[in-house]
Amino acid sequence: MTDNHDVLLIRGGTPLAGELPVYRAKNSALLLMLASLLTDEPVVLKDIPRLSDVLVSEEILRHVGVDTRWDGDDLHLHAANLRGHHAPYSLVSKMRASFVIMGALLARTGEARVSMPGGCAWGPRPVDRHLKAFEALGARIEEEEGDFYAHRSGPLAGTVRFEAPTVGGTQNVLLATALGAGEVVIENAAREPEVTDLVAMLNAMGADIQGAGTSTLTVRGVKKLHGVTYRPIADRIEAGTYLLAAAATRGKLTLTDLEPENLTAVLEALAATGVEVERGARQVTIDATGPLHPTDVEAEVFPGVPTDLQAPFAAYLATIPGLSHVTDHVYPDRFTHVEELARTGARMTLDDNRLEIRGGPLRGAAMHAADIRAGGALVVAALAAEGASEIGGLVYVDRGYADLAARLKRVGADVERISTPELAPAIGFGD
Repeated sequence: MTDNHDVLLIRGGTPLAGELPVYRAKNSALLLMLASLLTDEPVVLKDIPRLSDVLVSEEILRHVGVDTRWDGDDLHLHAANLRGHHAPYSLVSKMRASFVIMGALLARTGEARVSMPGGCAWGPRPVDRHLKAFEALGARIEEEEGDFYAHRSGPLAGTVRFEAPTVGGTQNVLLATALGAGEVVIENAAREPEVTDLVAMLNAMGADIQGAGTSTLTVRGVKKLHGVTYRPIADRIEAGTYLLAAAATRGKLTLTDLEPENLTAVLEALAATGVEVERGARQVTIDATGPLHPTDVEAEVFPGVPTDLQAPFAAYLATIPGLSHVTDHVYPDRFTHVEELARTGARMTLDDNRLEIRGGPLRGAAMHAADIRAGGALVVAALAAEGASEIGGLVYVDRGYADLAARLKRVGADVERISTPELAPAIGFGD
């Protein structure tokens, strides 16, 4: 459990260099864990990082009756004897992605009661699109004292068209319809790799889902899904953050055990600033030791630059002299990092969902993360800054970056994690 007063101490200015394997994708692992609800046979997920979000998801599954155990980094799940269909506020309030358990419970038990989700504090992320999709397929939705209760009298069937692609909404519908007798078409579906990964695992369990990686998915429900051993894709957000940190420090870094095709837009944006990029079958190398120049980056749905890397990109561009811009077309309110980055001397002006950045040298500062990816941005800035920085709010950082200090040290960073509560008042990171 993260101490709320933990801080990262980073002495910046050292180029990152070396080789680092990429961990498995948290955003995939969370959904693959929920998919274990669709079978009464054992499921094994390989090489799962023990991030706090993963542990919360495990706790939710145990609450509804799933047996779980760890064997090293492999997570064993067995949903043979479910004992409920309620995901309470005390658990789902910790993580927004937990709302997607509704689809899995609806498929397996015919009903689901799920509280409004929690998670990071930036901006709205309404679940209305999830609920409307379920209703369009024949489910009934009721709201009762802060909970949403979904139930069905028969198999879900029909066509769902999302007004805009939604990763969580697409995943929720996939989980709700993979098991059953109905046929469902999802139009304007999210194309993110984490959606494709979920489809791949469901199909490995015996599902019949066509169209992965496209905006139209067809689900033909099956009577039974079986157990599976499955290894998720690499975490493209973790990978992107490390690449941006290496570029910000003018380093040379190789990332291994990943799918470069899932980072195409990120690598193209880095190349646009002058970073040399080399791709292999399962690895990526960047070299940022040459001259760099500003550019404009737009965060969009896949295959664009992911919104989860909007903040780390802003931190990187703040190190390059000249005028750059970062625009977020997915979550226009996701800019909690701007005020904190200003402590390093970063010059940024926010206009709606567009951030103007006038890059230049950064200096060390005390900063506090307000959400997961803002934390990643602060780390990128601190690594590039001259002098020492202290970063608080690690309760958020730990939700997205496993073993962060140790992994940064491995590629040359001067960083340590301090768990002394007495540090908090001195740097303004109280409760």
